[in-house]
Amino acid sequence: MKTKNKNSIIDSFWNFLSKLLLPFCILCVALVLFLNIFFIAKVPSGSMLNTIKIGDMLLVKNSFFCNEIKRGDICVFKKTGENFLLVKRVVGLPGEKVEMKDGTVYINDKKLKESYVSSECDTNQVFYVPDNSYLFLGDNRANSSDARYWENPYINKKYIKGIVQCKVYPHYSKLKNN
Repeated sequence: MKTKNKNSIIDSFWNFLSKLLLPFCILCVALVLFLNIFFIAKVPSGSMLNTIKIGDMLLVKNSFFCNEIKRGDICVFKKTGENFLLVKRVVGLPGEKVEMKDGTVYINDKKLKESYVSSECDTNQVFYVPDNSYLFLGDNRANSSDARYWENPYINKKYIKGIVQCKVYPHYSKLKNN
């Protein structure tokens, strides 16, 4: 009789453990997968005001899992020689001529509609975006340290960490791309 009691206690223990352990393992695997596909980035500056604010937390899809980077995407990337992440909007795609005349952006001589720009500037510059690279500008043009001021204004695709999917803190919201 003692053996039967001992076996039932062991069976009960393993039954309980499997009911607890299996969901925990599934949760851990899901979390590991999620953290490899997505990451959270904190906005370091006001260069993207009013679209995103200083301190906002963004859900970013890892660039390894992104098929294509499009104009209007907000990306998280590292600038060559820097150790911190930046958050800016893609304006110029590989192979394009990007011209700024009195703050208005033209792509291959066609005016770009930018409803997301919160402040303009009177910049006059021309950029020729190399293959595998992108040109990034902040939405708050009057207060953004972006490609217009960098020694090398182009960011190679390999330095783009991901594409912002949404703002998750302090309030969830989808971000405007046009």
